[in-house]
Amino acid sequence: MIPVAVPMRFRESLPQLSGDRLFFTDGGQETTLIFHQGFELPCFAAFPLLQSATGREALGSYFEPYLAIARKRRVGLLLDAPTWRANPDWGERLGYSAEDLAEANRAGVALVEQLRDGLDDDSTPIVVSGAVGPRGDGYQAGEVMSADEAGRYHAPQINTFAQTGADMVTAWTMTNANEAIGIVHAGHAAAMPVAIAFTVETDGRLPSEQSLPEAIEQVDGETDGAAQYFMINCAHPTHFADVLEQSGPWRTRIRGIRANASTKSHAELDEADELDPGDPVDLATRYRDLRARLPHLMVFGGCCGTDHRHTAAFCDALLG
Repeated sequence: MIPVAVPMRFRESLPQLSGDRLFFTDGGQETTLIFHQGFELPCFAAFPLLQSATGREALGSYFEPYLAIARKRRVGLLLDAPTWRANPDWGERLGYSAEDLAEANRAGVALVEQLRDGLDDDSTPIVVSGAVGPRGDGYQAGEVMSADEAGRYHAPQINTFAQTGADMVTAWTMTNANEAIGIVHAGHAAAMPVAIAFTVETDGRLPSEQSLPEAIEQVDGETDGAAQYFMINCAHPTHFADVLEQSGPWRTRIRGIRANASTKSHAELDEADELDPGDPVDLATRYRDLRARLPHLMVFGGCCGTDHRHTAAFCDALLG
């Protein structure tokens, strides 16, 4: 059992799963820092910014518009610590030891907690999430680990989150079911609620070529349904809307969408030199249409290419 250092607020009952309040997320954290704030992020990693006062100030400035939207619209917020790349392989590439990574993960949660504490109240609940990213690229499945190996790989980061004030863990841009299963097992062992967000290609299938329904069913089947919920991220609704028309109980397990701004494929985005912000109003309209068909969707946000303007559009479309 992982020791819990501080009292937890939402680990026993995540507010985005109870009641009818919609929750929103921040946007494309890394793309905003690179293209709007002018930072270089080696390995597409934001967590090294936590090492300097300038970097921490930039991260705070990045989150502030989302906090302002939540304050104005009285909606819930799911805020991720800037830790998506803070796992062993990516950390090693950036010169971080295991101890350095643990400190970065703690610092990432602490930064978001500080921002939350300046706003959070009953009308604007803020859930702090420890962001977990894939061992590999995120756009490609690469060499797929076994579920057991994935659990051992991601356990150090999840165990660190368990000793902070993080309310949950969200695994973003998952490319295959095995890695997701390992993360769910590691979260369960650390008594941390876990949400799994799969990414898909333009054909609606995971980069591993497994279908989205099959991936969700496999994760649930091999973890006894231990994931709190599933999301789709880092893909445009035009890539997966047709998949969500399929029937099956797996559909009710999808509780959120965090889409890319662009309709381009992962391969095209990898080659792009300029940011494609897409059309915020069009994306928001697609979110509204998706929720009309799947009313259990409760969490909405943006991924690559999106920023606070997209989130404002989501609020307008979904709240009226």
